Amino acid sequence: MARLIAILVGLGFVFVAGVSFITGLFTYFTAEEGAGSHAAYEHPRSIGFTFNGPFGEYDERQLQRGFQVYKEVCAGCHSLNLVSFRNLADLGYSEAEVRAIADQWPIQVPSVNPDTGEAATRKAIPADHFPSPYANETAARAANNNANPPDLSLMAKARSGGAAYIASLLTGYRDAPHGHEVPEGLHYNAYFPNLDIAMPPPLTADGQVTYADGTQATREQMAEDVASFLMWTAEPNLEKRHQMGLAVTIFLLIATILAYFAYRNVWADRKVKKTRASATV
Repeated sequence: MARLIAILVGLGFVFVAGVSFITGLFTYFTAEEGAGSHAAYEHPRSIGFTFNGPFGEYDERQLQRGFQVYKEVCAGCHSLNLVSFRNLADLGYSEAEVRAIADQWPIQVPSVNPDTGEAATRKAIPADHFPSPYANETAARAANNNANPPDLSLMAKARSGGAAYIASLLTGYRDAPHGHEVPEGLHYNAYFPNLDIAMPPPLTADGQVTYADGTQATREQMAEDVASFLMWTAEPNLEKRHQMGLAVTIFLLIATILAYFAYRNVWADRKVKKTRASATV
Protein backbone atom coordinates (compact mmCIF):
# COMPACT_ATOMS: atom_id res chain seq x y z
CA MET A 1 0.00 0.00 0.00
CA ALA A 2 2.79 2.42 0.93
CA ARG A 3 4.54 1.58 -2.33
CA LEU A 4 1.40 2.36 -4.33
CA ILE A 5 0.98 5.72 -2.58
CA ALA A 6 4.61 6.59 -3.31
CA ILE A 7 4.13 5.76 -7.00
CA LEU A 8 0.98 7.89 -7.19
CA VAL A 9 2.73 10.81 -5.50
CA GLY A 10 5.65 10.50 -7.93
CA LEU A 11 3.28 10.46 -10.89
CA GLY A 12 1.59 13.56 -9.49
CA PHE A 13 4.89 15.42 -9.34
CA VAL A 14 5.72 14.33 -12.89
CA PHE A 15 2.30 15.56 -14.09
CA VAL A 16 2.70 18.96 -12.39
CA ALA A 17 6.23 19.37 -13.77
CA GLY A 18 5.01 18.48 -17.26
CA VAL A 19 2.17 21.00 -17.11
CA SER A 20 4.52 23.72 -15.86
CA PHE A 21 6.99 22.97 -18.67
CA ILE A 22 4.32 23.10 -21.38
CA THR A 23 2.85 26.30 -19.92
CA GLY A 24 6.29 27.91 -19.86
CA LEU A 25 6.91 27.01 -23.50
CA PHE A 26 3.53 28.41 -24.53
CA THR A 27 4.14 31.66 -22.63
CA TYR A 28 7.62 32.05 -24.12
CA PHE A 29 6.57 31.60 -27.73
CA THR A 30 3.40 33.69 -27.46
CA ALA A 31 5.38 36.50 -25.82
CA GLU A 32 7.91 36.38 -28.67
CA GLU A 33 5.13 36.55 -31.25
CA GLY A 34 3.47 39.51 -29.56
CA ALA A 35 6.63 41.40 -28.74
CA GLY A 36 6.11 43.89 -31.54
CA SER A 37 2.63 44.88 -30.43
CA HIS A 38 2.91 44.99 -26.63
CA ALA A 39 4.93 47.27 -24.38
CA ALA A 40 7.82 45.55 -22.62
CA TYR A 41 10.22 46.79 -19.98
CA GLU A 42 13.83 46.85 -21.21
CA HIS A 43 16.82 46.17 -19.01
CA PRO A 44 19.49 48.90 -18.77
CA ARG A 45 21.89 48.87 -21.69
CA SER A 46 25.49 47.83 -21.13
CA ILE A 47 27.75 50.88 -20.72
CA GLY A 48 31.52 50.73 -20.24
CA PHE A 49 31.89 53.20 -17.39
CA THR A 50 35.46 53.74 -16.20
CA PHE A 51 34.47 52.82 -12.64
CA ASN A 52 33.11 49.40 -13.58
CA GLY A 53 34.90 46.31 -12.32
CA PRO A 54 37.21 45.69 -9.33
CA PHE A 55 39.89 48.04 -10.69
CA GLY A 56 37.56 50.80 -11.88
CA GLU A 57 38.31 54.47 -11.29
CA TYR A 58 36.35 57.66 -11.77
CA ASP A 59 37.11 59.88 -14.75
CA GLU A 60 37.51 63.34 -13.19
CA ARG A 61 36.67 65.18 -16.40
CA GLN A 62 33.52 63.10 -16.86
CA LEU A 63 32.45 63.82 -13.29
CA GLN A 64 32.85 67.55 -13.88
CA ARG A 65 30.79 67.29 -17.07
CA GLY A 66 28.17 65.30 -15.17
CA PHE A 67 28.02 67.96 -12.46
CA GLN A 68 27.47 70.57 -15.17
CA VAL A 69 24.54 68.55 -16.55
CA TYR A 70 23.08 68.22 -13.07
CA LYS A 71 23.48 71.94 -12.44
CA GLU A 72 21.95 73.09 -15.74
CA VAL A 73 19.34 70.38 -16.30
CA CYS A 74 18.48 68.44 -13.14
CA ALA A 75 18.95 70.83 -10.20
CA GLY A 76 15.73 72.72 -10.95
CA CYS A 77 13.70 69.68 -9.83
CA HIS A 78 15.99 67.23 -8.00
CA SER A 79 17.91 67.81 -4.79
CA LEU A 80 21.26 66.45 -3.56
CA ASN A 81 20.57 66.57 0.15
CA LEU A 82 23.52 64.39 1.17
CA VAL A 83 26.20 66.25 -0.80
CA SER A 84 27.99 69.43 0.30
CA PHE A 85 29.43 72.04 -2.02
CA ARG A 86 32.87 71.45 -0.49
CA ASN A 87 32.70 67.81 -1.67
CA LEU A 88 33.19 69.16 -5.20
CA ALA A 89 36.87 69.56 -4.36
CA ASP A 90 37.11 65.79 -4.88
CA LEU A 91 36.18 66.39 -8.53
CA GLY A 92 39.22 68.58 -9.09
CA TYR A 93 37.68 72.00 -8.38
CA SER A 94 39.88 74.45 -6.51
CA GLU A 95 38.82 76.05 -3.22
CA ALA A 96 38.07 79.33 -5.01
CA GLU A 97 35.98 77.52 -7.64
CA VAL A 98 33.98 75.72 -4.95
CA ARG A 99 33.28 79.02 -3.17
CA ALA A 100 32.18 80.59 -6.46
CA ILE A 101 29.88 77.64 -7.31
CA ALA A 102 28.23 77.85 -3.88
CA ASP A 103 27.88 81.64 -4.00
CA GLN A 104 26.37 81.61 -7.50
CA TRP A 105 24.05 78.64 -6.96
CA PRO A 106 20.61 79.73 -8.21
CA ILE A 107 18.76 78.22 -5.23
CA GLN A 108 19.48 79.89 -1.92
CA VAL A 109 19.76 78.17 1.46
CA PRO A 110 16.89 78.47 3.99
CA SER A 111 17.90 80.60 6.96
CA VAL A 112 16.54 82.86 9.69
CA ASN A 113 16.74 86.64 9.75
CA PRO A 114 18.77 87.42 12.91
CA ASP A 115 17.04 90.77 13.35
CA THR A 116 13.42 89.63 13.07
CA GLY A 117 13.62 85.89 13.67
CA GLU A 118 11.58 85.28 10.54
CA ALA A 119 12.34 82.74 7.85
CA ALA A 120 14.72 83.98 5.17
CA THR A 121 17.25 82.72 2.64
CA ARG A 122 20.93 83.35 2.08
CA LYS A 123 23.63 82.49 -0.43
CA ALA A 124 25.25 79.12 -0.01
CA ILE A 125 28.75 78.57 1.36
CA PRO A 126 31.00 75.52 0.77
CA ALA A 127 29.90 73.89 4.05
CA ASP A 128 26.24 73.84 2.97
CA HIS A 129 24.52 70.89 1.38
CA PHE A 130 22.95 71.47 -2.01
CA PRO A 131 19.63 73.18 -1.21
CA SER A 132 16.37 71.60 -2.29
CA PRO A 133 14.53 73.39 -5.12
CA TYR A 134 11.28 73.12 -3.16
CA ALA A 135 10.33 74.21 0.33
CA ASN A 136 8.63 70.90 1.10
CA GLU A 137 7.01 67.84 -0.48
CA THR A 138 3.69 69.60 -0.93
CA ALA A 139 5.32 72.35 -2.98
CA ALA A 140 7.24 69.74 -4.99
CA ARG A 141 4.07 67.84 -5.86
CA ALA A 142 2.19 71.02 -6.70
CA ALA A 143 4.86 71.93 -9.26
CA ASN A 144 5.13 68.46 -10.81
CA ASN A 145 1.63 67.16 -11.47
CA ASN A 146 1.45 65.59 -7.99
CA ALA A 147 4.75 63.73 -8.48
CA ASN A 148 7.54 64.25 -5.94
CA PRO A 149 10.95 64.41 -7.69
CA PRO A 150 13.26 62.10 -5.69
CA ASP A 151 16.53 63.20 -4.14
CA LEU A 152 19.42 62.04 -6.36
CA SER A 153 22.16 61.68 -3.74
CA LEU A 154 21.94 57.87 -3.58
CA MET A 155 19.95 57.20 -6.74
CA ALA A 156 22.75 55.26 -8.46
CA LYS A 157 22.79 52.78 -5.56
CA ALA A 158 19.04 52.75 -4.95
CA ARG A 159 18.08 51.49 -8.41
CA SER A 160 18.88 48.12 -9.93
CA GLY A 161 21.39 48.71 -12.72
CA GLY A 162 22.95 51.73 -11.00
CA ALA A 163 24.50 54.29 -13.31
CA ALA A 164 23.59 52.27 -16.40
CA TYR A 165 19.92 52.44 -15.40
CA ILE A 166 20.08 56.24 -15.00
CA ALA A 167 21.79 56.74 -18.37
CA SER A 168 19.36 54.38 -20.10
CA LEU A 169 16.34 56.03 -18.48
CA LEU A 170 17.43 59.52 -19.59
CA THR A 171 17.62 58.36 -23.22
CA GLY A 172 14.72 55.90 -23.08
CA TYR A 173 11.84 58.25 -23.92
CA ARG A 174 10.01 57.26 -27.10
CA ASP A 175 6.56 56.89 -28.61
CA ALA A 176 4.51 54.19 -26.90
CA PRO A 177 4.10 51.01 -28.95
CA HIS A 178 0.76 50.05 -30.43
CA GLY A 179 -1.64 48.84 -27.78
CA HIS A 180 -0.07 50.71 -24.86
CA GLU A 181 -2.03 53.68 -23.54
CA VAL A 182 -0.04 56.31 -21.65
CA PRO A 183 -2.07 57.98 -18.87
CA GLU A 184 -2.46 61.73 -19.04
CA GLY A 185 0.48 63.61 -17.54
CA LEU A 186 2.87 60.65 -17.88
CA HIS A 187 5.50 59.77 -20.49
CA TYR A 188 6.45 56.44 -22.01
CA ASN A 189 9.95 55.23 -21.13
CA ALA A 190 11.05 51.72 -22.05
CA TYR A 191 13.56 51.55 -19.16
CA PHE A 192 11.17 52.62 -16.40
CA PRO A 193 9.80 49.56 -14.55
CA ASN A 194 6.11 50.33 -15.15
CA LEU A 195 6.88 52.10 -18.48
CA ASP A 196 4.98 55.31 -17.64
CA ILE A 197 7.00 57.98 -15.82
CA ALA A 198 5.93 61.39 -14.52
CA MET A 199 9.23 63.11 -15.33
CA PRO A 200 9.23 64.78 -18.78
CA PRO A 201 12.30 64.10 -20.95
CA PRO A 202 15.07 66.18 -19.34
CA LEU A 203 17.57 65.78 -22.21
CA THR A 204 15.69 66.98 -25.24
CA ALA A 205 18.40 67.68 -27.83
CA ASP A 206 22.10 67.41 -28.56
CA GLY A 207 24.04 70.47 -27.42
CA GLN A 208 21.64 71.22 -24.57
CA VAL A 209 24.73 71.79 -22.42
CA THR A 210 27.97 73.37 -23.63
CA TYR A 211 30.88 71.53 -22.07
CA ALA A 212 33.83 73.59 -20.92
CA ASP A 213 36.31 70.92 -22.08
CA GLY A 214 34.93 70.92 -25.64
CA THR A 215 33.38 67.44 -25.50
CA GLN A 216 30.45 67.06 -27.91
CA ALA A 217 27.29 67.11 -25.80
CA THR A 218 25.12 64.47 -27.44
CA ARG A 219 22.13 63.19 -25.51
CA GLU A 220 23.92 59.89 -24.88
CA GLN A 221 27.07 61.69 -23.70
CA MET A 222 25.15 63.95 -21.31
CA ALA A 223 23.20 60.97 -19.94
CA GLU A 224 26.35 58.96 -19.27
CA ASP A 225 28.14 61.95 -17.74
CA VAL A 226 25.39 62.80 -15.27
CA ALA A 227 24.98 59.09 -14.46
CA SER A 228 28.69 58.95 -13.62
CA PHE A 229 28.35 62.03 -11.42
CA LEU A 230 25.42 60.47 -9.56
CA MET A 231 27.45 57.30 -9.09
CA TRP A 232 30.08 59.45 -7.40
CA THR A 233 27.51 61.16 -5.15
CA ALA A 234 26.24 57.72 -4.11
CA GLU A 235 29.67 56.17 -3.59
CA PRO A 236 32.43 58.80 -3.37
CA ASN A 237 34.85 56.30 -1.78
CA LEU A 238 34.58 53.73 -4.59
CA GLU A 239 38.23 54.07 -5.63
CA LYS A 240 39.48 53.69 -2.04
CA ARG A 241 37.27 50.64 -1.61
CA HIS A 242 38.71 49.08 -4.74
CA GLN A 243 42.27 49.79 -3.57
CA MET A 244 41.53 48.33 -0.14
CA GLY A 245 39.99 45.24 -1.70
CA LEU A 246 43.08 44.71 -3.88
CA ALA A 247 45.40 45.11 -0.87
CA VAL A 248 43.35 42.64 1.21
CA THR A 249 43.32 40.13 -1.66
CA ILE A 250 47.11 40.30 -2.03
CA PHE A 251 47.55 39.98 1.75
CA LEU A 252 45.30 36.91 1.90
CA LEU A 253 47.13 35.33 -1.04
CA ILE A 254 50.53 35.83 0.61
CA ALA A 255 49.17 34.62 3.98
CA THR A 256 47.78 31.49 2.31
CA ILE A 257 51.14 30.70 0.67
CA LEU A 258 53.01 31.23 3.96
CA ALA A 259 50.51 29.07 5.84
CA TYR A 260 50.95 26.29 3.28
CA PHE A 261 54.74 26.29 3.61
CA ALA A 262 54.45 26.46 7.41
CA TYR A 263 52.17 23.45 7.29
CA ARG A 264 54.67 21.56 5.13
CA ASN A 265 57.53 22.45 7.49
CA VAL A 266 55.69 21.54 10.71
CA TRP A 267 54.19 18.24 9.55
CA ALA A 268 56.93 16.95 7.25
CA ASP A 269 58.91 15.14 10.04
CA ARG A 270 55.78 13.63 11.55
CA LYS A 271 54.69 12.18 8.22
CA VAL A 272 58.12 10.64 7.69
CA LYS A 273 58.07 9.08 11.18
CA LYS A 274 54.56 7.73 10.61
CA THR A 275 55.61 6.23 7.29
CA ARG A 276 58.67 4.53 8.88
CA ALA A 277 56.57 3.18 11.73
CA SER A 278 54.08 1.68 9.29
CA ALA A 279 56.91 0.09 7.29
CA THR A 280 58.40 -1.44 10.46
CA VAL A 281 55.11 -2.97 11.51
